Amino acid sequence: MGDEIVPPANQLAADNLENDGSTVQKVQFSDRVLIRSILSGGAKLAGQKVRIGGWVKTGRQQGKGTFAFLEVNDGSCPANLQVMVDSSLYDLSRLVATGTCVTVDGVLKIPPEGKGLKQSIELSVERVIAVGTVDPTTYPLPKTKLTPEFLRDVLHLRSRTNLISAVARIRNALAFATHSFFQEHSFLYIHTPIITTSDCEGAGEMFQVTTLINHTERVEQDLIDNPPPTEADVEAARLIVKERGEAVAQLKAAKASKEEITASVAQLSVAQTSLAHVEERSRLKPGLPKNDGKIDYSNDFFGRQAFLTVSGQLQVETYACALSSVYTFGPTFRAENSHTSRHLAEFWMVEPEIAFADIHVMNIEIRFFGFFFIVI
Repeated sequence: MGDEIVPPANQLAADNLENDGSTVQKVQFSDRVLIRSILSGGAKLAGQKVRIGGWVKTGRQQGKGTFAFLEVNDGSCPANLQVMVDSSLYDLSRLVATGTCVTVDGVLKIPPEGKGLKQSIELSVERVIAVGTVDPTTYPLPKTKLTPEFLRDVLHLRSRTNLISAVARIRNALAFATHSFFQEHSFLYIHTPIITTSDCEGAGEMFQVTTLINHTERVEQDLIDNPPPTEADVEAARLIVKERGEAVAQLKAAKASKEEITASVAQLSVAQTSLAHVEERSRLKPGLPKNDGKIDYSNDFFGRQAFLTVSGQLQVETYACALSSVYTFGPTFRAENSHTSRHLAEFWMVEPEIAFADIHVMNIEIRFFGFFFIVI
C-alpha cells in the first residue's frame, strides 16, 4: 500500500468558489475540513474543494465496481458524509470495508435527486491521499447494533460506535458546562489527590493502593528459584566471620606488615557482607510481611496504607480556608460490592466549598449548586 500513497501536496482548501458567500474553514493544525462544517453548510458549499479525513462507517461498490459510496465519519459530529470514489482512483475493495481510515481530496456536490436522499451535500473524490486498510474478516465491529457488554472486549475500538461517541460528547458538554459555571462565579479549580491516606469521613469502602503484593510475589518466586539458607548455612557464615576476625587480631598482635593486615581486613569485610546477605535471606518468608499479627506497611510504597479517593472534600476544604471559593471536579472511587445500575466503582464528582458564605444567599442558590453534583 505504501507505493500507492502519494505524499500530501499543499494545494487544497484555498480554492473557495464563493457560493452565496459561504466557505468552509480548515481545522486548526491540519489541512482537512471537519465533516461537521460541511454538513452544517449543506448545499451552499457546492463547488468547493476540500480535504477530509475519517473512518468508513459503511461502504458499497456500485455500477459493477466502477465506483463506490462511502459513509465517512471523522468524529466531529454524529452524522456521516457521503463520499463517492471512482475505481480509477483507487482499489475500491480496499476502501469499502467498515473501519477503513481514509484521507481524500474532492469537490463538494449536490447529490442527484432521488428517493431516500439523506444529505444535501456529498463529496466527489478527485484524489486519494492515504488509506489505512482493515481486514473485514477480523475487524470486530460489525454494522449491527452492539451491546455495551460486547464493547468491553474491544475497548480500543468502542469509541467508533454511535453509543460510546455520543456518551463522550455528552460528558464533554457536561464537564465544560460545569467548569464554565464555577469559573463565571469566581471559583478556583483545585486538583485534589487521587491517591490518599485519608478515609474522608468514612464516605464509602475504598480501593487500596499497594506495592506489597507485587513485592510478595517476587519474594515467593525467588524463594522457589533459590531456596533460603538453612540455620546450618547461617552458622557456617558466622563461623567464617569469626575466623576472619581472629586472623586480623593475630596479625595486629604480631605487628605484621600493613599489606598483610589490609588484605586480612578485606577478607573479613567480604565475610561480613556474605553473612548479612545470608541472614537477610534466611528471614524471608512467603506471604505478606507482618508485625504483631498485622500486615506491616512500613515497606509499602507510601510507608502506610493508601487508597483511591472517595472524595476530595477534605483537601478542598483546606484550600477554601485560603482561597475562599473553590471546587474540585475529578474521579472518585467506591469499592462497595454492589453490582447494580445504581452503583459505580468510578465516577466524577463536583465538590464546591465556600468560605464566608451567607446562609440566606445559600438558600437561594443551593438549587444551582445541586445541579452540578453530577455523575458522568
